[in-house]
Amino acid sequence: MRRRPVTGLLAIAPPVIVIALFVGLPMVSAVLYTLGDTGGLNSTIGSIAQHQHTPERGWLTLDAYREVFADESFRASLVATIVVTLVATVLVTILGWGIALYGRFHDGPLSRLLTGVSIVPMFIPAVIGAYSMLTFYAPNGMLRTIGLALGWDSAPTFSYTLTGVTLGSVWSNLPLTVLLISSGLGGVPQTLIDASRDAGAGPVRRFRKVILPLTTVPTIIAATFSAIGILGSFTLPYVLGPTARNILGPLMDDTYSAFNMPQQAQVMAVVVFGLALVASIAYVWANYRSARRSEVLR
Repeated sequence: MRRRPVTGLLAIAPPVIVIALFVGLPMVSAVLYTLGDTGGLNSTIGSIAQHQHTPERGWLTLDAYREVFADESFRASLVATIVVTLVATVLVTILGWGIALYGRFHDGPLSRLLTGVSIVPMFIPAVIGAYSMLTFYAPNGMLRTIGLALGWDSAPTFSYTLTGVTLGSVWSNLPLTVLLISSGLGGVPQTLIDASRDAGAGPVRRFRKVILPLTTVPTIIAATFSAIGILGSFTLPYVLGPTARNILGPLMDDTYSAFNMPQQAQVMAVVVFGLALVASIAYVWANYRSARRSEVLR
């Protein structure tokens, strides 16, 4: 009995060591670099970077963070990142719920077609989808062409706008959202739904009292995955978004590659990581609630 914990630790040691070396160590090194540490693993990047901050006294400094947060373009991109993430996450969750509900309670060709079409973006590379949407929403694209043919002279164009980035984010995150919510809906016993219907509950009440409480966990997980994916996205906002006041992904790339300021770019990466941690709180809570419910059922 005493050997089992040791055996378990030895079994998980290889993946833990790999993650610690190839994920944990670079993350710690990057955070230290943002605080002014230019030695050790950061010596190479520190020798070629421009406008980097090193501590005049002591070991670490927050000057890089002060510079980044004082930059107006960063603050505008930070606000744009938060707004796009929130709006796209809400939209993709609502749309995913609608598709999943229709597929759950309408067994027919239309529901299967709708579900199938909703997961197609999963098999399309992001760069191809981004350029397709760029062409579709362009001033001379299909949407504007159809609008002009119908007499709509002021048909909108979403290329190179944050609206286009939001639409692209909804498109790219819809498949996983539909699959997760559909899986949660599949676990709702039909007997409970039938019993609530027999008790006189209407569709809205059945949804609020029976379906939604039993699918809260997969809904939160789907929304969290979408939010984290949008926060860290690069291809879609780089292709579809504006040149200024875009989300932080393209701004980090420009700061690193175009201006040779890796320290400031890594500060932005730390900010994105912090936002992702905030979003992951809901994911951790959902898994904790699911584990507690499993223990109660046992």
